[in-house]
Amino acid sequence: MPSFDIVSEVDFQEVRNAVDQASRELEKRFDFKGIDARFELEEESIAVFAPEEFQITQMEDILHEKLIKRGIDVQALEAGEVEGAGKVKRCKYTLRQGIDRDNAKTITKLIKDSKAKVQSQINGEKLRVTGKKRDDLQEVIQLLRQAELKIPLQFDNFRD
Repeated sequence: MPSFDIVSEVDFQEVRNAVDQASRELEKRFDFKGIDARFELEEESIAVFAPEEFQITQMEDILHEKLIKRGIDVQALEAGEVEGAGKVKRCKYTLRQGIDRDNAKTITKLIKDSKAKVQSQINGEKLRVTGKKRDDLQEVIQLLRQAELKIPLQFDNFRD
């Protein structure tokens, strides 16, 4: 029976490369010369440091651009609050991994409402979709790509 998995994962090597590229661009930019602004990659988050809040938003644009070039969906970033600590402001962006329970139920409901002849089941942080025909599975993939969910989805482990 054909099946595939729906996952929401981020390649941390690509995130590291994107943060490195963003840091290099930050060093070259004229509007950031001589100020203490930087990106720091932590375990599952990216910290952005700058003297002013508007500079953090500019740095966020740089980071988004580099992540998109590296093939990482920007929806995987969840922005935290801008915190002020002395002269330096800080914002922490966490990287979302896996599909949480609420989103899994939403995806399952979307699949059931589409009346496609497939079954879906939640396996931890991923969903497995099985059906009798490959066309039905491809229909579900198209449906989920068009749905406006707040998490990035990848489809892998496609088996006939």
